[in-house]
Amino acid sequence: MNTLERINILGVPVHKVDMNEALNASSNFFDRDKKSVIVTPNSEIVMMAKDDEKFLNIIKEADLVIPDGIGLVIASKIIKNPLTERVTGIDLMENILNYCNENNKSIFILGGKPGVADKAVENIVKKYPNIKNSGAHHGYFKGHHIGHEGHDEEKEVIRKINEIKPDILFVAFGAPKQELWIQRYKDEVDTSVFMGVGGSVDVYAGEVKRAPEVYQKFGLEWFYRLVKEPWRYKRMMLLPKFIVQVIVKK
Repeated sequence: MNTLERINILGVPVHKVDMNEALNASSNFFDRDKKSVIVTPNSEIVMMAKDDEKFLNIIKEADLVIPDGIGLVIASKIIKNPLTERVTGIDLMENILNYCNENNKSIFILGGKPGVADKAVENIVKKYPNIKNSGAHHGYFKGHHIGHEGHDEEKEVIRKINEIKPDILFVAFGAPKQELWIQRYKDEVDTSVFMGVGGSVDVYAGEVKRAPEVYQKFGLEWFYRLVKEPWRYKRMMLLPKFIVQVIVKK
């Protein structure tokens, strides 16, 4: 991973990768002796991390930090160190799943409402039948919330993951909970690769529709979500705030 260039956006490091480079790095993680973590920040997550030292340090220590969000691409141009392209978490996850299918790797999805992770895995295995060994568990268990760490229910979830020994664990608690959970338990979980995937699991389960390709192409998935879910406007307002801060700090 040392060969990949990183740029700093508001103090948050992001790897300067295109999709092929991100996939090559991810596929190499399966053959490493050490555990590897993939983080997928967008502008909202960068804004979180710059004010949260613990979260920021987790991103700094991650093995691959992809630029998931058009805001990061815009910011990189403002600071005159342009990223190659936007690499979304859901697209990288899809490419990793394809790699797992071609190389008979196993997966586990942790997170989402009860039944959602199971449905996501069911749909993934239909599409990628060579992913033979897979598992799922919802995110509504005591343990990954502040103050409940080490709860018996959480220990049972970790035991369930370790029975399968997946090659990759996709964690879908949303940021920063998923990254904090990975950091806390990665030494106890028997897997090679960890990736925080947020709402991608809802898409794989068929619970949420992804934005049409024309929105994806122009980096306007955030706008599509805003039209579909206008109550998200407060979160969306972080994008212009983020751009303003990048310009000010330039």
